[in-house]
Order: sequence, then C-alpha cells, then structure tokens
Amino acid sequence: MPTAVEYMEQALALARRAEGRTRPNPPVGALVVAAGEVVGEGYHPAAGEPHAEIFALRQAGERSRGADLYVTLEPCSHHGRTGPCSEAVIAAGIARVWVGCEDPNPQVSGRGIARLRAAGIEVVVGVCEADCRRLIAPFAKHVRTGLPHVTLKTAITLDGKTATAAGDSRWISGGASRLHVHRLRDRIDAILVGSGTVLHDDPQLTTRLPERGRNPLRVIVDGQLRCSANARIFDTTQAPTLLAVTSAVPEEKLERLRARGVDVQVLDGPDGHVDLVALLRLLGARGVQSLLLEGGSGLNGVFLRRRLIDRMLVFVAPKLVGGADGYGIFAGNGVARLADAFCLEDVHFSRFENDLLIEGEVPPCSPD
Repeated sequence: MPTAVEYMEQALALARRAEGRTRPNPPVGALVVAAGEVVGEGYHPAAGEPHAEIFALRQAGERSRGADLYVTLEPCSHHGRTGPCSEAVIAAGIARVWVGCEDPNPQVSGRGIARLRAAGIEVVVGVCEADCRRLIAPFAKHVRTGLPHVTLKTAITLDGKTATAAGDSRWISGGASRLHVHRLRDRIDAILVGSGTVLHDDPQLTTRLPERGRNPLRVIVDGQLRCSANARIFDTTQAPTLLAVTSAVPEEKLERLRARGVDVQVLDGPDGHVDLVALLRLLGARGVQSLLLEGGSGLNGVFLRRRLIDRMLVFVAPKLVGGADGYGIFAGNGVARLADAFCLEDVHFSRFENDLLIEGEVPPCSPD
C-alpha cells in the first residue's frame, strides 16, 4: 500500500497540471483514498471553477464516507466564488484529512483545519510540506506582500560567464534546457528584461512549445528608451508588453508606442532610474504573482542588491570561455567577505542533457 508521502506526491502531480493557470488562486491537488485505493482525484483548473477537493469528492461519491483525503493545501473555510471546501469535506463523511501545508493567507490560515477538527475529523498537517509550499510560493508572496514572486533565470559556462566580452551568449545552454525554460514561461505570469537584452538579442520573449503554450506579459525596464521602436518585443499582436521608463523620455516617443498597444508606465526612482519596487507593486496590483527575471548582469545586480530576488534558476553548461573578461550573472560590487554571501536555501539539482540546473531560494526576499 502506498505511503502518505506517495499519495501526497500524486496530489502534487495533479496540482501541477494547472500551475500558472489558477490566479488569483493557488494550484491545488487532491485525492480521496478508501481502503488503500484512490477513488477520487481532482485539481483546481482555474479561478471560478470548483476547487480540487470538490472534484475529488464528486468522483469518489459515496466511497468518500470513512475515507482519507489528501490535499496539497489546507481546505478553505470561507465563501469566495465557490463555497468553503471544509464544509464539503465534512458533509462527504471524510474520516481523515492529510494536508500538505496551511493556507499562507494570514486572514484564513488554520481556519479550515480548525473547522475540520471541530467536526471530529482527524487532520495531519505537513506531508511533503516543502514541496507543497514551493508549488504555491508565488501565491504566498503575493497574498502576504502584494508583490510578485521573482525568479532569476540565467545560464552560465563552467567558468561563470553569461556572455563573452563581445556580448555573445547564444547559446550557452543546450536544447533541452531551453525547452525547459519555455515550459517555465508557459507557467509564469510575466517576464522582465532590461534594455540591454532587447538591444543585443531583440528577443520575442514568447513561449515556443510543440504544444504551443501561453505567452506571459513581457516587461521591459528602459529608463531612457534606448530600445528601437522596431524591436520585436513591441509587437503586441504576439503578447502584451509593458514598458517602464522615466520622465526623461519625450512624451511623443511614448505616445507612438502606446498607439501600438504598448502599456507605457513612467516610474521615476530617486536615483533617476526606473523605480523597480514601484514597478513590482504595479505588477502585483494587476494580479501578477510570478515574474521571471531574464535580464542582463546590470539589471540582475540591481535586483540582488535591492533584495528583490526570491529564487534562482542557474543552468550550468560544460563550456569554458576563459580569460578575465566576459560577463557574470551580476554587475556591480559584491560582498567583501564570503561570510556575507547569499546562501541559497531549499536547493535542488536537475540535469538536462549535459547541462546542470541549480535552483534555490534567495533569503531575504523582500525589498529594503
């Protein structure tokens, strides 16, 4: 008979089917297990649709009575677009509930669990908790702070270069790594780059998968509007584009881009550059929960110094550029002592053909 961990892993796999499709809600998966047999399963497909528990209970029907429920996130106890799942669990006659993690929303956290226990249902909390929390990290960051969860994605050579001294960076990582990045784009809400990336690479920043996929919002930080008006990223027929500039840019230039459907935002910071925190707050207010930072070393360096990065994804390719020139992940001054270095937490390793992917959380992850 499978263990509680194995059942919760099945529920996590269900939840990931809708990852990136459920905002403002988190992705959630659920299983109903009776006498060691999975008799119902479900996941939350989109906001306004039934929650994972409801799909699983419906499929299980009368076999829910006396069964176990495995759910990646605490069942809700409040009325939203749908009724509270905790009440549906009680009504179905579930005997025991295994919960991956509590709801991170401080206004509701623990209430669903308390309601189940008050009804005499045994509740076990914390099965595969780290995996469950990682799945809902964008939702958790957004519900607590109003800001999007920022993941920096980059590729480096074995000697730590993201580009040669001439700026050549295509391609450091291999085809399998790039395909994985497109799957990431399919699941996130927005991609952010700086003007240097647009000028050098003229990227589309779209999702290109064999099964198509969804294009995220494209965000460009370009305080002086150095980017060409003919850049492919300003073609809003492909995907929506938001351009963050400062008031130093003449209004007539901005109006030409607005006429093409570009969402132009003037966000002056105290240093004469784009106010990145204001930009993140704007994106968060618009419901953006997950943001993929694909910038160059200059923009990456500012994000790190301002403590705006939540997670790192670094593809390491077995290639050597050599020399002391070239570009690294971050520009600007770093820490003087290794004791002050940022130590990633919750670190994971994956392999994509010859490339190694290192990912982990960057503490602290809130702005100064």
